[in-house]
Amino acid sequence: MGNDMNITIDDNQLTFEPGETILEVAQRNGIYIPTLCHLKGTTPTGACRICVVEVKGAGKLVESCAAPASSGMEIFTESAKVVKARKEIIRLMLASGNHNCAARNFEIEDWTDFQMKVMAEEGAEQLCPVWGDCKLQDLAYRYQVDTKDMPPAAGKYPMEKVNPFIVRDFSRCILCGRCVKACKEVQVNNAIDFGYRGSETKIVAGTDVPLKDSNCVFCGECVDVCPVGALVFKPALPVDRSRKVEKVRSTCAFCGVGCQISIHTEENRIVRIEGAGRDIPPNCGSLCVKGRFGYDFVGSDERLTTPLIKENGNFRNASWKEAFDLVAEKLTGIKDQFGPQALGVLTSARITNEENYIAQKFARAALKTNNIDHCARL
Repeated sequence: MGNDMNITIDDNQLTFEPGETILEVAQRNGIYIPTLCHLKGTTPTGACRICVVEVKGAGKLVESCAAPASSGMEIFTESAKVVKARKEIIRLMLASGNHNCAARNFEIEDWTDFQMKVMAEEGAEQLCPVWGDCKLQDLAYRYQVDTKDMPPAAGKYPMEKVNPFIVRDFSRCILCGRCVKACKEVQVNNAIDFGYRGSETKIVAGTDVPLKDSNCVFCGECVDVCPVGALVFKPALPVDRSRKVEKVRSTCAFCGVGCQISIHTEENRIVRIEGAGRDIPPNCGSLCVKGRFGYDFVGSDERLTTPLIKENGNFRNASWKEAFDLVAEKLTGIKDQFGPQALGVLTSARITNEENYIAQKFARAALKTNNIDHCARL
């Protein structure tokens, strides 16, 4: 690579690839530039303007997510001019809706302790569902944008709760467009888009109908990329900030793609599932409606906990040993009388990949049949 492919970011001389933006060069080299509307792999819009940087010689600040790197550029990511602009942008966003982020001008050593203080002052019901996990709140704290004297603005549109999976709180929407990009460019569902104009702008589904009446397939991608509390997973509500939630990495078993997932558990019960990460293949953080929301059966009260054996048209409780002995006897009898090809095994998406593997091993090694299939192909 020639010397003409160099730029300087915060006194660091860096090389760049043709077509790379300033933001991409910075991120690749571990230089922090805040973003809200940027979504990797989608068309940059510069809508939020929080990623503005100062380019020496330029007449105004530029949006680093959309500005291509150019040879000889000298860029400052945290100059006084940049910081002043970001603080004003954050203030305008906080004032635009119901953003009770409760940022305070004091040192926060422990976020849990901070949450408890705010809950004591303002009440738990006043906290946003994503309080403590919100990019706008993080930026308000990073740049010390005090919101004590900033009353939340009343929402122009009512909250939408009529579908079983997603709550849409328009009063918290900052119109960053990440959900639209995720829907149109990542999942290619084209279910939502910007609607109306000016101060009436709103993210609409179809002709401004509830999600359940639109082309939405409830993959949850929009919720996953929302940087604020405008979109929330309904099954995960209400949020109890005092509970201890653990995260476990696993593989989704609903089909053969092998999507990587993170399972959030509380006291050995699943409370939420999300994609393992934007850089982890094959799904890169995306999930379908089953992978993201299809977990209620795991902790269902309707699940059988004792084997049942049917006799004279009725089921009776049995021990595991009795059940295993009966199954082994029946399978062995059919195999001896009709041959292994008379047997077949159908596995389930509601068991783990490891259990499905054991099932196919059992079919081929013990039953000596290749007649095994998975319910995802039905």
